Amino acid sequence: MSNIKKVVLAYSGGLDTSIILKWLQDQYGCEVVTFTADIGQGEEVEPARAKAQAMGVKEIYIEDLREEYVRDFVFPMFRANTIYEGEYLLGTSIARPLIAKRLVEIANATGADAISHGATGKGNDQVRFELGAYALKPDVKVIAPWREWDLTSREKLMAYAKEHNIPVDFAKAGKKSPYSMDANLLHISYEGGVLEDPWCEPEEDMWRWSVSPEKAPDKPTYIELEFKFGDVVAIDGKPMSPATVMELLNKIGGANGIGRDDIVENRYVGMKSRGAYETPGGTILLKAHRAIESLTLDREVAHLKDELMPRYASLIYNGYWWSPERKMLQTMIDASQETVNGQVRLKLYKGGVSVVGRKSVSDSLFDEKIATFEDDAGAYNQKDAEGFIKLNALRMRIAARKRHR
Repeated sequence: MSNIKKVVLAYSGGLDTSIILKWLQDQYGCEVVTFTADIGQGEEVEPARAKAQAMGVKEIYIEDLREEYVRDFVFPMFRANTIYEGEYLLGTSIARPLIAKRLVEIANATGADAISHGATGKGNDQVRFELGAYALKPDVKVIAPWREWDLTSREKLMAYAKEHNIPVDFAKAGKKSPYSMDANLLHISYEGGVLEDPWCEPEEDMWRWSVSPEKAPDKPTYIELEFKFGDVVAIDGKPMSPATVMELLNKIGGANGIGRDDIVENRYVGMKSRGAYETPGGTILLKAHRAIESLTLDREVAHLKDELMPRYASLIYNGYWWSPERKMLQTMIDASQETVNGQVRLKLYKGGVSVVGRKSVSDSLFDEKIATFEDDAGAYNQKDAEGFIKLNALRMRIAARKRHR
């Protein structure tokens, strides 16, 4: 007899999580609390309420977390110019710690004994959800049905749904989607189908958010981003909230064919995985943030950030957002952003993002009087360079003399 009386389930209302809901009720004989988050996936979340009610769920949480997601997770990550393995902008990875946080908070509020998710035993998401949950609630019980049940194929899932009268659109569900997709305000990801062969080019009709660069407008689009403490606060002079910033950048970027990527990445569980991603807003944001930092950050601070970024990226990819080491790095990163203020002008054209201007009235470290190729009126003494060069060459000169004796 299970001692689990109540479980909080991360619930989308789709086929998999609807089956999980019923499976939890039957397998554990427990009450299920559903939690559905709107983090900008572009689909209505309210229909999940009716589906959960039809399955006897009494406590239903449906929450708009878009602003919190971008403000407290996406923007802090971009302050570090974070990229995993040189290409991946971590759109799925950075959403998981927020969902884990709310699962734990709802479990505490409802007196639940456990939390549950629909991540499979092959992927990274199981690790991200559970590491986050354990960091926030050390003794939490986690139920991962994909690691327990024998419903190992879509056919078995469909049969289970029919057998238990689970409210699913069988006509729609019976048509196997060629891709496994995950979307939020930062990106949309695609896995499976033809993508399981790394040699196959993604089909053009797979992409949802962006036009192909070939079909993008023949005239470039110019935009201006304003940064305050490393975060975008306005576009083209119009103040915007974090979520609306990402919504608009996604729209503009997608219309210009920006943000498509096709990569093979190393999952934390050990296997390589091929995925395609659309991250139009994030691609623009990364380019702009590096541009404003180039103007406002001290050289050694900027270089230190770049050295630490791969470690920071791995922490997020592998699910350690709530770890003490990520928090420590975040404190350092956030401190570096105090002077990252100003404007960046960008040109978007057929899949490309070019920086065409940057300025910071109060925090620019660019001194035109020193950097000029014209007469600097004594602002920089070029004779100083001779001693600087000789001192830096001293160890090599000594070694060269030794070798040539």
